[in-house]
Amino acid sequence: MNKPFPFIDRILLVDDEPDLLSGLRRAFTKRLPEVEILSATSGEEALKVLQKQDVSLILMDIMMGDMDGLETLSHICTDDPEQTVILMTGYGTIELAVDAIRRGAWDFVTKPLDLDNLTRILRKGLERSRLLLENKELRSRVDSARMIPEFIGQSPAMHHLYESIKISAESEYTILIRGASGTGKELCARAIHSLSPRSAKPFIMVNCPAIPENLLESELFGYTKGAFTGADKDHAGLFSQANGGTICLDEIGDIPVGLQTKLLRVLQEQEIKPLGTTASIKINVRIIASTNADLEQKIAEGIFREDLYYRLEVLTLRMPSLVEIREDIPLLANFFLKTALSELNNGEKVLSETALDPLLQHNWPGNIRELQNVIRRAVLFCPGPVIDEKHLQLRSSLSSSSVPVNQGYGESIIPYKEAKESCLDSFTRQYIHHLLEQCNGNISQAARLSNLTRAALQKIIRRYSINGDQFRR
Repeated sequence: MNKPFPFIDRILLVDDEPDLLSGLRRAFTKRLPEVEILSATSGEEALKVLQKQDVSLILMDIMMGDMDGLETLSHICTDDPEQTVILMTGYGTIELAVDAIRRGAWDFVTKPLDLDNLTRILRKGLERSRLLLENKELRSRVDSARMIPEFIGQSPAMHHLYESIKISAESEYTILIRGASGTGKELCARAIHSLSPRSAKPFIMVNCPAIPENLLESELFGYTKGAFTGADKDHAGLFSQANGGTICLDEIGDIPVGLQTKLLRVLQEQEIKPLGTTASIKINVRIIASTNADLEQKIAEGIFREDLYYRLEVLTLRMPSLVEIREDIPLLANFFLKTALSELNNGEKVLSETALDPLLQHNWPGNIRELQNVIRRAVLFCPGPVIDEKHLQLRSSLSSSSVPVNQGYGESIIPYKEAKESCLDSFTRQYIHHLLEQCNGNISQAARLSNLTRAALQKIIRRYSINGDQFRR
């Protein structure tokens, strides 16, 4: 049989009769030349051998001194229930054989031994051990290919993502994660780090738009005492804090052009220069960047450096939208349901079939984050054990001009404050949708037309999980 995995056939012979043990060792060395033969003169010695060596098969006498074969077998099976053990004795009875098998023995032979028959049994036992090991290895490979920390989903698109995460994690290359808001880009970055050789080192997540432009450089690269007003002591930047590990720059497309130049140097030279010093500091950091922006459009507009783009996209992972993995919605919804019940300590609730249908039909502009929020609201406002369609409070499509459901009038009355907030949410969503549509997704132009700062507009877009890419033509 071919051996697809590294495998050493090794037999351990255990008997307290030295002459018989020596004879068996000589016989099987000749009959099974491809197999390594080990020996032990007692149960205690056999257990010590097993602590040091992986053994494919154990041929052991039952009647031995202080620790007999059955007692030794119990210790062996406790440590490894799948170990192939063949027991032998000169006092063979049906009851003894049954007891041996019940305790975990694979087979049972009686003395005097028929070496030809015993050799055939040993070969079958070795084959069994080899198959068990190969199956274990295969299961391990399948599990590691499919199971990614904290991810839920079994659709083909998700399995492709899992495989991409695993392959990317094994390398040291810079990674660019792309996808709409709410698709799990941060989760992807954390998974890459946790599966990488750097997993024991720091993982630093940086939300670039959340840090004011005038502070972002000092936060990333650090500064020395006196570098600027208020710098009363040295400060290690986020790159230094991530040394040896991974740093993820979230929404990389929103950082200022001037800072992009300095970031490019970090990628090229693996060194940083804290504010207030002329000396560079070498670092060892794996960089992951993520964005929901159209970087190619930003390059065309002159607000994102093309050379930085090509430095970042050594490996690119694209997060599928929830619409692309519709078949995973029931799985995700039930996962979020269990999570919400645990968070709220809200007893037991289930999703009805009438609730699953609208979840499968919704267009999900906010992706997985929107689904999670829908389930959280349903758990909170559903008074009974069954969540129906009426409890979901799904937002109407962004392209719809109608007002959302449940706004304080009609069949279902909700509190005034909640109805007001729902109306405001609807207005804001529709306004931003129309604005971005008119500007073909150009954030800078949209900010000018709406008389909002770019940062304020982006904050609204992120708050409502609006995907700006869908408006670009």
